[in-house]
Amino acid sequence: MAMVLDAVIGKVVDELLSSVVEMKNRALKFKSTLERLEKTLQSLAPLINQIDELNKKLDRPAKETERLIKQMKDGKELVLKCCDQDKIQWWNCCYKKAEYQEQLEELDGEIRRFFELDLRAQDARNGLEALLEIKEFRAEFRSVGLRNERIELRGVCLPPQPPGFTVGLDGPLNELKKRLLNDEVSVSVVTVTGSGGSGKSTLAKRFCWDEQVKGKFKDNILFITFAKTPKLNAIVQKLFQHTGYQVPDFQSDEDMFNQLEQLMKQIVKNGPILLVLDDVWLGSESLVDNFVFEIPNYKILVTSRFAIGRFGHPFVLKPLSEANAINLFKHSASLTKSNSDIPDDVVKEIVRGCSGSPLALRVSGRSLSNEPQIVWLNRARELSAGGTILDSNTDILSCLQKSLDVLDPKSMECFRDLGLFPEDQRIPVAALVDMWAELRNDDDATAMERIYKLVNLNLADIIVTRKVASGTIDYNYHYVTQHGLLRDLAIRNNSQEPEDKRNRLIIDTSANNLPSWWTSETEYHIAAHVLSISTDEAFPSKWCNLQPTQVEAFVLNLREKKCILPMFMKKMNKLKVLIITNYDFYQAELENFELLDHLSSLKRIRLEKVLIPFLGKTIVQLKNLQKCSFFMCNVNEAFKNCTIQDSEIFPNLVEINFDYCDMVELPNVISYIVSLKKVSWRN
Repeated sequence: MAMVLDAVIGKVVDELLSSVVEMKNRALKFKSTLERLEKTLQSLAPLINQIDELNKKLDRPAKETERLIKQMKDGKELVLKCCDQDKIQWWNCCYKKAEYQEQLEELDGEIRRFFELDLRAQDARNGLEALLEIKEFRAEFRSVGLRNERIELRGVCLPPQPPGFTVGLDGPLNELKKRLLNDEVSVSVVTVTGSGGSGKSTLAKRFCWDEQVKGKFKDNILFITFAKTPKLNAIVQKLFQHTGYQVPDFQSDEDMFNQLEQLMKQIVKNGPILLVLDDVWLGSESLVDNFVFEIPNYKILVTSRFAIGRFGHPFVLKPLSEANAINLFKHSASLTKSNSDIPDDVVKEIVRGCSGSPLALRVSGRSLSNEPQIVWLNRARELSAGGTILDSNTDILSCLQKSLDVLDPKSMECFRDLGLFPEDQRIPVAALVDMWAELRNDDDATAMERIYKLVNLNLADIIVTRKVASGTIDYNYHYVTQHGLLRDLAIRNNSQEPEDKRNRLIIDTSANNLPSWWTSETEYHIAAHVLSISTDEAFPSKWCNLQPTQVEAFVLNLREKKCILPMFMKKMNKLKVLIITNYDFYQAELENFELLDHLSSLKRIRLEKVLIPFLGKTIVQLKNLQKCSFFMCNVNEAFKNCTIQDSEIFPNLVEINFDYCDMVELPNVISYIVSLKKVSWRN
């Protein structure tokens, strides 16, 4: 190990790894977490060595790794503290154990996130400067997408870490081991089913990280989130990326799965394979067949909230027992014997109302954490009067609705806004800030406060891919995620009125699932101030005859290689915020971009993963436009040959941001926009 890691960051990792190996058998209370951290460090060792060597060849300091080096050094001190826990006074022991446990898990997560995003960006940057070196590392750093020259790292299909605290999963975990680890059993596909929020995904993650499972499948554990509208092409591309092979140019769906089968046959030569297809929805179960091959030592684990019987009798994940439910609820609500004045009968009444649903227990517990006793009593009284809440999926939503009662009106609107974005996708906080600034006059700090309020109530989660200096507000590396059931709750709250009367209209056209009025030639008037439309490759080229005259924020979610902007945008004379995000593998081409001429009230534009056409086609002043943000876009054509006259299109532009963009040179036109106060380009 010392020979492999003889570079700057390598030495720091080696020191931390040595401490973990030495202390894991002494700090028994943290042994499982330390073993997981040991596995992370060992698996990343070759990649760390490659990064250090690349920085040496380029004769530059590894600025991107300075933050990680500091975290490694702090991590070494933390490991030593864990070993010395016996010296802590007894009254402080539980608190310190929880604190150290949380810090260890955070360290492991930070290391993984660093190598998923930071080094991907570093590799792409170095690739533009030294293509020769990149070619040498191609086998280690994954493939180069020839059409847009992107460079990816391995590991995009690694199984996520399970939560640090789980209950009631030991029995189901052992059952899965019997079905998937027994070589004498010929079963190749096992399905786990249960209601939304019952812990199916958590069980799958626990299974992937179990030592016995890892001992059998080793590095051949692949984790894919299928979601409601799976994109098979994107899934197969991820599998090729993860395993280190260049993504082929598939000629057809048949060719794609033929090549996937050959990939799996190649991987299985190195040992058994476990493929996890998480969150398969009704109507998508037939798509699982595409991943089933007659290959020895190839196993598939499927989770779904719907029972799928085509692969044999599914394993049903039942609600938690009362004892396990109480333990999970108390942990989520931060209740202990020493600090709680909440009567046991009140706790049991609330737990009984959650009917053993882990998600409902977590959300309800977090919503009551640190609340005064009267709030607990009122919640228990309400549940007692209504009997059992969670008998079905609808009842789970009803229970979760109770957790929204603590939200003030603006925070409730923010929660509903999370439903504007696609399922199982990270929501950039920057996009939310742009919307809320114009719709609710929230400044950056207020917007972040509202997000963290939702996080603290377990109504959303936040991912920070890079830490910023203390005391600063930089949300460019912050993303919001949301459990599918909570997103359903947000959409449900947006759908209480007829479509044409709603303040927030969400239209998902995936798989050509169009509203009944979409194809009508008659004008369809809406009262919505916020409009969200999601499309995919099955989307018809013809847009509807919508009359969005009141829309102030338009969120367009794409999954297609080319998008023709809708002509009804001409009628959005009140539009203030335009957010266009492409979730496909490649950048999307935008047509009809000149429609921006008609958006005289537009103040903010945010574009992600699109090819931006020449902005000189826009001939009308966007006199109110104040901020433009481009993320992972190709902007070379946008500003090509722009003149001082073209700069007059943006007479009041204050801020422009380029992040992870394809940019040969800084556009000259920027120097002509005298109103600019901030120009940011990163990565």
